[in-house]
Amino acid sequence: MKPKFSLTEGSIPRALLMFSLPILFGNVLQSVNGSVNSIWVGKFLGEAALAAAGNSNVVMFLLFGVIFGFSMATTVMVAQCVGAKDIAEAKRVVGTSAVFFLGLSLAMSLLGFALTNSLLAWLRTPPDAVPLALAYMRIIFLALPFMGGLFFVMAVLRGAGDSRTPFIYLILSVILDILLNPLLIFGWGPIPRFGIAGSASATLIAQGVSLSALIVHLYRTKNSLCIRSHELQLFRVDWSLVRLLVSKGIPMGLQMLVVSSSMIALTSLVNRFGSQETAAFSAALQLWNYVQMPAAAIAASVSSMAAQNVGAGKWDRVGKVAVTGVTFNFLMGGALIAIIYLLNKHALGLFLPANGAALGIAAHLNTVVLWSFAFFGMSMVLFGVVRATGAVMAPLIMLVISLWLIRVPFAYAMLDRWQADAIWWSFPLASTVSLVMSVSYYRFGGWRKVRMGLMARAAPAPST
Repeated sequence: MKPKFSLTEGSIPRALLMFSLPILFGNVLQSVNGSVNSIWVGKFLGEAALAAAGNSNVVMFLLFGVIFGFSMATTVMVAQCVGAKDIAEAKRVVGTSAVFFLGLSLAMSLLGFALTNSLLAWLRTPPDAVPLALAYMRIIFLALPFMGGLFFVMAVLRGAGDSRTPFIYLILSVILDILLNPLLIFGWGPIPRFGIAGSASATLIAQGVSLSALIVHLYRTKNSLCIRSHELQLFRVDWSLVRLLVSKGIPMGLQMLVVSSSMIALTSLVNRFGSQETAAFSAALQLWNYVQMPAAAIAASVSSMAAQNVGAGKWDRVGKVAVTGVTFNFLMGGALIAIIYLLNKHALGLFLPANGAALGIAAHLNTVVLWSFAFFGMSMVLFGVVRATGAVMAPLIMLVISLWLIRVPFAYAMLDRWQADAIWWSFPLASTVSLVMSVSYYRFGGWRKVRMGLMARAAPAPST
């Protein structure tokens, strides 16, 4: 298979830039799609409907953390095989992973559908939102196999060096979702009005169509990782590969859980200071999400690039990928941070009234927190490099230390003395600790000696 841009030869900065931009734009598109859907639901169906969708999204975010972990494990496994030019082993990974993802997503779909009432009770969903949440969540659970399938195919393609094709079909999914939302929510002509169930149905249809179209495209273009009719035995589960998927995927999925749960803990602290502080924090979060997108895209990209070069035994390029990734994150993320600092109140004014106290609070907390995302982003990029060998436990442990042993305890400990500033200063502290640990592990840790055991020909270890 020929990647759009070679990840094991040629210019590393050019390859990384061209590989990461589709991932970055894809992340932006998904955020925009979520915002547009929330506008349709909140503005036209009311606060109860928006609360229902929000409660459902909390559950789905946790499930996506699981799927994300396994998809990243698949990306690394495929990338190592492709880098070693062992397409036969790559196809064995694809066959077993496809069955694993299908089984996992079907199990989560059926279990979630059956336990919807219990999940809503656990979330303490407001009574007026429960019927709406039931209708929305059950359809979203039915869509889960299509979402999982799309995650899986995109992970395989990125591991093989292709981030453009996933982006094209992500665009298709987003466009369909945005167009179908008002059509199915309000009805038109022979199409009845489905209300909030229409919003969930739009997601189901968009994901199903995009996944089907992507698979058809791959077979029509004779992608070398497609499993043909004479290779159906590759769909027999190789349990050694399943063990690899689980042992590497779970820690990567837990990284998302660690990040989100620490933010939930801090949100509960912010709520103690009243609605204005909470509103300020919520507005700042909107901007922070976009600031962190370059780091997320570059981290995913360096994992694919580094893993291919690990498979090819080109350890000098792995080091250059790390340096280039950190540099790109500093430039791209730093540029966004600088722009927001320059437009601080104007940018926050998109979400907050100009004459309210929350705007001043948000500008202050942005001044304290915003720069620290440059440090945290560098850590994410280095984590992306080291997990390319299969070293996934160390990044998880470092995240637990920086977020749950540093950030959250510091905020609690200093709350009485510094008030809300204790929360804001916990961000730079945790980001600095995370950067120091990630640089130290990258420089002195044993991640270069980790082997996943995928290829018959092991890549030679670098001299240290």
